[in-house]
Amino acid sequence: MPIDTLATWHRLVKERDAAGLDALLDDDAVFHSPVVHKPQVGKAITQKYLAAAFQVFFNESFRYVRELRSERDAVLEFALELDGIQINGVDMMKWNDAGRITEFKVMLRPLKAVNLIHQKMAAQLQPPQS
Repeated sequence: MPIDTLATWHRLVKERDAAGLDALLDDDAVFHSPVVHKPQVGKAITQKYLAAAFQVFFNESFRYVRELRSERDAVLEFALELDGIQINGVDMMKWNDAGRITEFKVMLRPLKAVNLIHQKMAAQLQPPQS
């Protein structure tokens, strides 16, 4: 039985459960970042970016404000406040017959927000200093 992709995604976001991404992402998942021009290809790197996003985006102000969906894709509009900046964006995702996400794209506005997210995501994705 296929995964209910959106219900699973919303549960992971609500619970801030980045570990649950492993079962939701396809092995060949592709992540499109709002600040990196090259698509990030593969489950491991997609999971790494999304896990970092869980740390950066999902604060108490984060909420989805609109959802457009079809059989195997969806666009989720979100809003949040971070460091005093109102951020608006969309998560665009596609999934396969099994319900596993094959493509995840994030778009953000305004430019001030893009710059802030770039800085915070870079800090999350840095290898630990020894």
